[in-house]
Amino acid sequence: MNILVTGGAGFIGSNIVDAYLERGHEVSIVDNLISGSIDNLSPRAKFFQIDIRDPQLERIFKEKKFDVVNHLAAQMDVRHSVADPMFDASVNIVGTLNVLENCVKSGVKKVIFSSTGGAIYGEQDYFPADEQHPTRPLSPYGIAKLAVEKYLFFYHAVHNLNYVVLRYANVYGPRQNPHGEAGVVAIFAGRMLKGESPVINGDGKQTRDYTYVGDVVNANVLALDYGKPDIFNIGTSTETDVNMLFRKLKSATKSSAEERHGPAKSGEQLRSVIDYTKAKNLLGWAPKVSLDQGLGMTVEFFKKKN
Repeated sequence: MNILVTGGAGFIGSNIVDAYLERGHEVSIVDNLISGSIDNLSPRAKFFQIDIRDPQLERIFKEKKFDVVNHLAAQMDVRHSVADPMFDASVNIVGTLNVLENCVKSGVKKVIFSSTGGAIYGEQDYFPADEQHPTRPLSPYGIAKLAVEKYLFFYHAVHNLNYVVLRYANVYGPRQNPHGEAGVVAIFAGRMLKGESPVINGDGKQTRDYTYVGDVVNANVLALDYGKPDIFNIGTSTETDVNMLFRKLKSATKSSAEERHGPAKSGEQLRSVIDYTKAKNLLGWAPKVSLDQGLGMTVEFFKKKN
C-alpha cells in the first residue's frame, strides 16, 4: 500500500512508519518537526516538512495518491490545550479537517486515526472503560479528539471515506520525549539515569493504563486490513499508580532516587484504564508486552541514547 503517516517523525508515528516499511509498504511522512525529531526519520520513507494546516498539503496528496492516511500529527500536550484551547483546536480540529478534505479530493480509501482512551472518557463511571462508556473529556485536547471521531463518521456517511479510530491508553517506550510535560515514563527514566530524583505529582495514587509502543504499532498494522468503520480501545485493561511506576523504574534503572512528592496538578484525572476486549474480538489485537518488560526495553533505549 501507499501510506501517508502524519506526525511520522514523532514518538509513536516513527515506530509505526518503521513497521509499515518492514512489511513492504511505500511510506511518506508529513511532520512540522515541532515535537517530532529528524533523528526518528527512516531514510526509506519520503519526508515532507510541513504543517497539517498548510494549504500546500494539497500538492502532496495530489502528487502521491495515497491509499491510506495514518493520522497522528497533533498538539498532544493536555495542559497546553487547557492554557490555549484555540491553538489546540487550530491544530487538532482544523488541521485534521485539512487532512480529511485532501483525503476526499485525492481518493484516499481509509484513515487510521490516533485518538485517546486516556482523555476521551473523562472521570470514569466504571473500570476499565469500554468503547460504550460515556465520553466526557475534561480537556480541549480530549474534546478535539472526540470532535474528529464525529467528523470521521460524517466523512464516511457523506464521502464513503473508511476509517479506524484507535483510542490509545498511556503509551510509553523508545523514542518518547523525556523533556516534555507528557510521558511520565520517559521523564522519570531520563531523570533517574542522570542520578536525579523525579517529582511525583500529589500523592501518586493517580492511575493510568501504561501500554508499550510496540503493542500500539501492532494495532496500527492490523488496522490496515480491517474492512469497516470502527472504534477500538488500545490499552492493557490494567491500572498502575504513579508510586508503583516510580518503584518499577527505580528498579529498572538501578537508581537510588528517593520518592519525592510535589503539589498535585489541578484537574488531573484520578483513574484511567480502558478495556481492549473489542479490539481482541474484532481486530485480533491484544497487548503482548508486560509493564516490566516494556519499562526494561525503554530504560535500555535511554541508556544507549545517553
